[in-house]
Amino acid sequence: MKDEYDVIVIGAGPAGSIAAKFAAEKARVLVVDKHREIGSPKRCGEGLGSRAFEEFEIPVDNRFINRGIYGAVIYAPDGSKVEIRYDEVSGYIIERKIFDKFLATEASRNGAKILADAEASLLRENGEIAGVKIVHRGEEKEIRAKIIVAADGVESQIAKQAGIDTTINPVDICSCFEYEMSGIEIENPEMIHMFMGNKLAPRGYVWIFPKDDDRANIGIGISGTEKRTAKYYLDRFIKSRPGLERGSILEVNVGCVPVGGFLRELVRDNLMVVGDAARQVNPIHGGGIQEAMLAGKLAGIKAQKAIDSGNLDILKEYEREWWFTRGKKLEKILRARHFAEKLGDDDMNYLAKVWNGDDLVRISEGEYSVAFKKIIKHPRLLKLLKSFV
Repeated sequence: MKDEYDVIVIGAGPAGSIAAKFAAEKARVLVVDKHREIGSPKRCGEGLGSRAFEEFEIPVDNRFINRGIYGAVIYAPDGSKVEIRYDEVSGYIIERKIFDKFLATEASRNGAKILADAEASLLRENGEIAGVKIVHRGEEKEIRAKIIVAADGVESQIAKQAGIDTTINPVDICSCFEYEMSGIEIENPEMIHMFMGNKLAPRGYVWIFPKDDDRANIGIGISGTEKRTAKYYLDRFIKSRPGLERGSILEVNVGCVPVGGFLRELVRDNLMVVGDAARQVNPIHGGGIQEAMLAGKLAGIKAQKAIDSGNLDILKEYEREWWFTRGKKLEKILRARHFAEKLGDDDMNYLAKVWNGDDLVRISEGEYSVAFKKIIKHPRLLKLLKSFV
């Protein structure tokens, strides 16, 4: 390992590895990750849309793909449901531990150096960010770099150390708990299943992401301000369904997802923030893999250009481009989340009867005018819509 690189990426999740892959085309890149194993621990349902595979030229590889998915079924509190169904595969349930290693391997093949089990903090000289201090297997080392990419996840300390305001209200955090279970009954394993309801999952939902016909990730995300834990609500859900209760638990995962807005400052001097560290997550369903990869690509390209030209001011373009390409749309989706958080169970039951799958797809993409026109005759929902507008 060298004492100096052009770019140091902190965090080897999808955002960090994609950033490293693109930056390495013109720069000397080091990626450090605090975990002993890249991709572990797993912290998500492992669903990824097929468009991500096309956009990032990722092979549909059985090493990290469990199965193809043809859509989703969304259940209202009274059991009524809305289906989003496609004729072709619309996404995949991946194996994150293998997928993340694949992305890191691709970055290394492009020239980046990867180092797991390395805790990092910012190194400053004369008040300016000059690189990182790392602790790797008990050994401390200072490594200098012209550019730092903070891809260290939702608990990011690097952005905070850079002076960026990372304060977040607990209400904007989704607390998550998940089991990977086998020996269970899944009604339609070619679809993902999402269960809504304020008693079931306050300000969130329960998900079933099938990995096989009888194996799935079963998890929940709820408001971070709830008195009861996410585990409490998920256990109660599973116990109410005999086809799940008799299953076996293969793995337990916990974590949190930032669903209440995005980091306003993505660049500070020679540091860029990407992925969950920047809260670049779809606020409706909490999915962040594809968003992280897009941000990583933008940041990696800007790092590459900045090193090639010797002009670090280029890094500011990452912030502008992200807000233009994704940020504005995600802000519209965030407004739809704020509307959804005010819904009662009766409201959800009503919406399941008047909305169809296309309406839900449009809402998840920030286009909600068509869906909202269908509910203007409902007195309570009309009142909510007026406050929304």
